[in-house]
Amino acid sequence: MSDQIKHECGIVLIRLLKPLSYYQEKYGTWRFGLNKLYLLMEKQHNRGQDGAGVVSLKLNQPAGKKYLSRQRSNKGNPIQEVFSDIHRRFDNAYDHHPELLNDPVWAKENLPFAGELYLGHLRYGTFGNNSIDYVHPVMRENNWRSRNLVLAGNFNLTNVDEIFKTLIDLGQHPKDYTDTESMLENVGHFLDEENQLLFRQFKNEGYSNKEISALIEKNLDVRKVLERSSRRWDGGYVIAGLIGHGDSFVMRDPWGIRPASYYANDEFVVVASERPVIQTALNVRSVEVNELKPGHALIIKKDGTVSEELVTVPQEKKSCSFERIYFSRGSDRDIYTERKELGRLLSDNILEKINFDLENTVFSYIPNTAETAFYGMIEGIRSHLDVEKTRKIMALGKDLTEEKVSEILSLEPRIEKVAIKDVKMRTFITDDSSRDDLVAHVYDVTYGIVKNKVDTLVIIDDSIVRGTTLKRSILRILDRLHPKKIIVVSSAPQIRFPDCYGIDMARLKDFCAFGAAVELLKDSGQEEVIEKVYRQCKEQQNLPKEEIVNYVKEIYRPFTDEQISAKIAEMLTPSDIDAEVEVVYQTVENLHRACANDRGDWYFTGNYPTPGGNKVVNTSFINFIEGINTRAY
Repeated sequence: MSDQIKHECGIVLIRLLKPLSYYQEKYGTWRFGLNKLYLLMEKQHNRGQDGAGVVSLKLNQPAGKKYLSRQRSNKGNPIQEVFSDIHRRFDNAYDHHPELLNDPVWAKENLPFAGELYLGHLRYGTFGNNSIDYVHPVMRENNWRSRNLVLAGNFNLTNVDEIFKTLIDLGQHPKDYTDTESMLENVGHFLDEENQLLFRQFKNEGYSNKEISALIEKNLDVRKVLERSSRRWDGGYVIAGLIGHGDSFVMRDPWGIRPASYYANDEFVVVASERPVIQTALNVRSVEVNELKPGHALIIKKDGTVSEELVTVPQEKKSCSFERIYFSRGSDRDIYTERKELGRLLSDNILEKINFDLENTVFSYIPNTAETAFYGMIEGIRSHLDVEKTRKIMALGKDLTEEKVSEILSLEPRIEKVAIKDVKMRTFITDDSSRDDLVAHVYDVTYGIVKNKVDTLVIIDDSIVRGTTLKRSILRILDRLHPKKIIVVSSAPQIRFPDCYGIDMARLKDFCAFGAAVELLKDSGQEEVIEKVYRQCKEQQNLPKEEIVNYVKEIYRPFTDEQISAKIAEMLTPSDIDAEVEVVYQTVENLHRACANDRGDWYFTGNYPTPGGNKVVNTSFINFIEGINTRAY
């Protein structure tokens, strides 16, 4: 993707099922869990660069001994910052007790982060600012261990306003208006209620307060707490949590919008946002890693019992297809296959656009995530060539000669590495003029491989969202090669609607497809459609989210995909380049063919899986008309 888009956070939960001495003996270090935590977080660093945090919990610590440790950072390279700070504490201990640092019993008694339970988080900020206060894990502390709650998640809620009001109606006074704070206090409230219910039960049975604390920890119903907490949640989420006495959980939304996978054996349980990082860190096969089912929670009790339990009724699975197109790690077997298929399914359309003139066409891609789709596109073109070569050879008949066959077989698509990423944009450049100048030098090109004013240059990108970088730099850079025509291909369909479940794409005005549709309405004298949609959105503004209809779809209805693509090409083409520019998008039908198990397509179709999605898109349209430059949720 040439336009940088922020997206979902990443989580890691590790529960060691054996004493630390077991890992010291088998793996040579009691830091086995901590080391795996670091590796799993590093392997997911693409999922969050605004902050990182770690919590460690020690099981069965005596009273007066600290059992929870937390380290967070919102600095540059936050993962390294967090683990450097953790290991700095170990270094201090080493200076005074070098002989004891490898003693797991001493380490657990004396060192922070020497525990059996770890929770790590990588943050991409979508709600609130980048203050350290917003970096997960977040904590709700209490002197009773079974009321202590730590949460970290990959989530966005569309109805924070409803949940915030519910908390106030319960008598709470939340200290912040964010989905994180709302979730923490929401789960914390029902955790308190469960504790209180069990306390009264055991009190009536004649147990002392000290005995009751242990009984509550043993009998706490984590599934019930999560079921009651999540009844009002509307959005995409994977929530991981620790309870002070040692229970832990990871819960996934009922539509499966956000991803989570886990692996468990008799030594440890590991949960992460993506499957391949578990495979790599633990050296296990893909079939051994389980996907956490939508609407379920993986619950790990203090005694090590592991269960995947139904929390909320699963809905039709709508896991995010856009995540698989761009954000997920391409080393995952299924992600790699799907991305190749997305490219292959574009090949017929591309061949038509170049009039099957492979001799005068150069194929390339915009680094780096589009590379896999590029391979698939080339495979599709070669498949067409194989058919064409066979036809030509058969047509030779009696004129068949070795020379003619060799000439036919030599026809191959021309593949070149045209665009080279030369400079990484630095976020400290804030003024537009300086930023635009720097963007213009992000990519360099390979000169001398395109025939001047003869060749067509086909460049595939994984998606075209805003088109800003295309217009400001990439098309100008490619024009330096003097192609006759530039065809920019997107392996994703046109992004027409905002996201509200984790990816930072909440403003309609940012989408080139939306801008193109609005311009087409104006060009064709249909401005009344814009006014009508605005009026319909305003009329729904105070309705319950369950009654809201996505009328923004009407903006696109008068036009074909091809008409909108043509308008996008017109709008993105700089006035000072010579080449003709065409933009080709993937179809929604082909997206579903390639990503058959991940049907979340609201970016492209406006078919939101939750009622809150319709509320968000309508609010986003109102903001566009009224010139309000804020998020719609």
